[in-house]
Amino acid sequence: MSQLLDAASANGLFVGRIWNPEAGGPSIVTIRDGQLIDITSKDVPTLSALLELADPAGFVRAAAGTPAGTLEAIAANSTGAPDTSKPYLLAPADLQAIKACGVTFAQSMIERVIEEKAAGNPDRAASIRDRVGALIGGSLANIKAGSPEAAKVKQALIDEGMWSQYLEVGIGPDAEVFTKAPVLSSVGWGADVGLHPISTWNNPEPEIVLAVNSRAEIKGATLGNDVNLRDVEGRSALLLGKAKDNNASCSIGPFIRLFDDSYTLDDMRKAELDLKVTGEDGFVLHGKSSMSKISRDPTDLVRQTCGAHHQYPDGFMLFLGTLFAPTQDRDAKNQGFTHKLGDVVEISSAGLGTLSNTVRLSTQCPPWTFGISALFKSLARRGLL
Repeated sequence: MSQLLDAASANGLFVGRIWNPEAGGPSIVTIRDGQLIDITSKDVPTLSALLELADPAGFVRAAAGTPAGTLEAIAANSTGAPDTSKPYLLAPADLQAIKACGVTFAQSMIERVIEEKAAGNPDRAASIRDRVGALIGGSLANIKAGSPEAAKVKQALIDEGMWSQYLEVGIGPDAEVFTKAPVLSSVGWGADVGLHPISTWNNPEPEIVLAVNSRAEIKGATLGNDVNLRDVEGRSALLLGKAKDNNASCSIGPFIRLFDDSYTLDDMRKAELDLKVTGEDGFVLHGKSSMSKISRDPTDLVRQTCGAHHQYPDGFMLFLGTLFAPTQDRDAKNQGFTHKLGDVVEISSAGLGTLSNTVRLSTQCPPWTFGISALFKSLARRGLL
């Protein structure tokens, strides 16, 4: 079923978005027998609207549709610079806010502390990493964020002069939740992902992304690359927006797998993510992230994002954070990993498929031009509003 999906995806119910050149805008699609079927209608003009239904999975199974092309052919036109006269894949999100949780894994928290203490300088990171590792060892492995045990570890680090704002969100009661990207700005499978030109220390972040509706109901899951500029955020946490939100810096896909009997929230809780970065220089990086090691349950992260304190009338996509911490040296000793232009990033998880993107500068990626007003003009032209 193409390189996008694996054998564990065979019985899955998937939805996504493609650029529909005949309509001059995006269409909602599902997969049937290797074909992408356009199920866009007045009932579900957007993916956001589909997830608002009481039973999105049941609707998709029963929906009539029009063949848009084979998955193979559309995927082949989705890499690099697509032929805009033919369909190509888009990120499986439209009107949803794109939110992200940070520092949800203990190991990730330690790397954020190191970034801060190194002030974005990779030369200092190795010695700080050794010091922090000697101080805490494996004491964070099974600690639940916000627990009394977590508070003791946090105090021990503070007593050793290792206080950091990342300790607070990593093992304190409140999660870090931020806006990753503007509505409709995310890129999908095959697209280029962008690094801000000022960055010289950066990395991919392989993550599960939840599809959540306005009622805070988790309806499905997909994969995401929360492209991160370690040097920018390391200089100051107040530069988080600059580190996280740039042209083409948010990738989601390839499709949302709707939760049903074949793939549930509990399956997602046990998901294993594999990362592979292949450079034009021959360098290959392998990484993993295991959802079983997350410090906060995904339902808690959803509750902290949406509730009486904050509403999302069109739903939201929620990045859950990553265990992956890139410490493997790429060039010089103790310099760790950083991207080079042309890197191909593949993020995979059994049952969700593979999200693949190529790294460029944000200034080299196609500019984001199709926003909310363009979407509504397109839907109006098609009589879908």
